[in-house]
Amino acid sequence: MKILLYSMNFTPELVGIGKYSGEMAQWLHAKGHDVRVIASPPFFPNWAVFEGHSAWAYRKTDWNGITIWRAPTWVPARPRALARLAHLFSFMVSSLPLLFAQIRWKPDVVFVVEPPLFCAPSALLFSRVLGIKSWLHIQDYEVDAAFGMGLVRGARVRRFALSIERWLLRRFNRVSTISAAMLDKARDKGIDETRLVLLPNWVDVRSIFPQPAGASDADGTTGYRNMLGIPADEVVVLYAGSLGAKQGIELLADAAHRLVAAAHIHFVFCGNGPSREPLKAACANLPRVHFIDLQPAERLNELLGMADIHVLPQRADAADLVMPSKLAGMLASGKAVIVTAHAGTELSNVVSGRGMVVAPGDADALADAIAQLAVSRPQREAMGAAARSFAETELDRNAILQRLDRELTRCVAEPLAVPAPTGSRP
Repeated sequence: MKILLYSMNFTPELVGIGKYSGEMAQWLHAKGHDVRVIASPPFFPNWAVFEGHSAWAYRKTDWNGITIWRAPTWVPARPRALARLAHLFSFMVSSLPLLFAQIRWKPDVVFVVEPPLFCAPSALLFSRVLGIKSWLHIQDYEVDAAFGMGLVRGARVRRFALSIERWLLRRFNRVSTISAAMLDKARDKGIDETRLVLLPNWVDVRSIFPQPAGASDADGTTGYRNMLGIPADEVVVLYAGSLGAKQGIELLADAAHRLVAAAHIHFVFCGNGPSREPLKAACANLPRVHFIDLQPAERLNELLGMADIHVLPQRADAADLVMPSKLAGMLASGKAVIVTAHAGTELSNVVSGRGMVVAPGDADALADAIAQLAVSRPQREAMGAAARSFAETELDRNAILQRLDRELTRCVAEPLAVPAPTGSRP
């Protein structure tokens, strides 16, 4: 099968959409599919183009047998609302020539990853011109999130943007997304049940697996703990991932301040992004708060295994519009997880029984939950075992990508017909 993956974010980005798009392309290629990719230069989560790549030039490269075309893309240093929109729009415009250059190749399916939704119209047009199938994979409901988080305002603008989004979504042959709640939202937008696919962000449970928090490396050291000067018998609270607006990262500094007297608790923040410097400033006078950059993929298991407790803050206004991709690795590591989410949200439902859930924005509740787990190894171990079991049964990479492979085959084999729009649920 010829698959054209149209994904702004792509490897070598270590976190977020780029990580998953890269792993998906690699897996499908290994299964014998002919995969080509249209992407931007890598920039996430630092919001700076990676060394060796250009923001202003078209590039064609080969990555393990996969051809990647990079479209020049403007990357703002401060991704505020208008700057972010201009950033997404720049990729859409610059990638158009690359997209329509694939007409001679004629893929069997064009697989578009949202964000950015800006690329959906051109992908649909491309699929109609060639008479091929179209697939939209939603990692974030960026329209809902932009208005929900106050990045874009105005009732009329919102109604117009949502109506355009619904019109586009209903015209793809398949629409997939990463959680049950996000799938429900797709139904609410009028997408027919027969065209919906659940495709959660996965984890390689053979590469990420439980290990003691103070486990020694082959040379007798204790890895990251040794590097950071953290004794093996003290408790590490770890956040590992991008540091951006949707995470509500400032809550971690508030919790660390409340636990400053707990001499056995260390906070480790591993990540990069726009919120890193404000977070460092907020923690400047705290003695047991440590910062490290994003780590290479080959050390991810060691990094996650350093933790006794994983923390995952999320803003309430982003609930069920996004699903944190970093959660899968946390669960697979077999350690207790604390998330901030309202009851009934997808994030709450996944973590309940496998960790602790506290209200978004409640620093006291988060600090109390950390303090409770820090003194109860049996509770941490029980939650970690339940988390690992869930990862093995629900989030295994091979199982999820095999499902994708089957659905792609089924989609391509169906008679070609323009999806008929259906009404929204009341």
